Amino acid sequence: MTSPFDMRRLGRTDINVTSVCLGTMTWGEQNTEKEAHAQLDYARGEGINFIDTAEMYPVPGRAETQGRTESYIGSWIKARRKRDDFILATKVTGRSGMTWTRDKTDGGMTRHTRAQIDEAVEKSLKRLQTDYIDLYQLHWPDRGMPGFGFHSYYDYDTDDMEPLADILAVLARHIEKGNIRHIGISNESAWGTMKYLELSKTQGLPRIASIQNVYSLVARRFDYAQAEIAMREDVGLLPYSILGMGYLTGKYRDGTAPKGSRKDLFPQFLQRYHNHDGPAAIEACLKAADDLGIDPAVFAQKFTESRAFVTSNIIGATTLAQLKANIDAHKIEWTEDMEKAADDIHKRFRSPVC
Repeated sequence: MTSPFDMRRLGRTDINVTSVCLGTMTWGEQNTEKEAHAQLDYARGEGINFIDTAEMYPVPGRAETQGRTESYIGSWIKARRKRDDFILATKVTGRSGMTWTRDKTDGGMTRHTRAQIDEAVEKSLKRLQTDYIDLYQLHWPDRGMPGFGFHSYYDYDTDDMEPLADILAVLARHIEKGNIRHIGISNESAWGTMKYLELSKTQGLPRIASIQNVYSLVARRFDYAQAEIAMREDVGLLPYSILGMGYLTGKYRDGTAPKGSRKDLFPQFLQRYHNHDGPAAIEACLKAADDLGIDPAVFAQKFTESRAFVTSNIIGATTLAQLKANIDAHKIEWTEDMEKAADDIHKRFRSPVC
């Protein structure tokens, strides 16, 4: 299938993915199985060859729904019988209290131990109804570092972490078995990224191909230390929350929350956009789009896709109309005026959202 999107190499692998990736975290919570299949069919029909999910999905993570997203994708794979036509990525849960994802945990927590990764891989393969996963990602670190929504770093007990070399060794076994083809990381730091790369080189362990971190017009910490790593080391970014949980679309501009929106259903996840200069930065993005004469969602999505260190933009939607709009947003050209507007916003607001 010919794609209208850029084809970009996934790390140093032999895989090429579209510059737009279909995200799936609402399936099973905000979307039915039928709606999930319709989104998959539409995205594939538009030429998108990259699908991203996770064992903990849908969001918010709950015992009652855990794994449902992968199961929806699995029933689609079984029905369509075209597994080799697309690239499938999923993730293993990091250190957390989501014990319902495991038959047995370590100290009452999910960890990146051999037993837990083995279990997670096998369960994902079964739910996805596939023999292999193209990209298997560590959803967030095993170590007790601040991974979400922090502005100041605080240290953790390095004795209480699964050694990174051991994690890579477990994943290597699954690559050898053919369960997974390549590996990636997510919600990871610059140190963690470089350490994984060092271990792969010095110990002959699998090399990470990608990193999936938050990135948007109002969340640009990745620029400061990690963008150059992504470029020089070929560990491309798969950015998520590129629309700022909906804020960068303008749908919350009047202070209301449309019924069924994430702000309406799960306001606890959006608090980070209310802190510091978040509201002012969001309004600056919306005004810039107005001045450019384009939809704010187009401005936000095309911004992230246009970064040289981005491999594929992760988009998500709860309706086909939203999905169509998100896909179409990537079909315009990024201009010098758009670049200047994004740069001006960043000079005024130094990544207020994290």
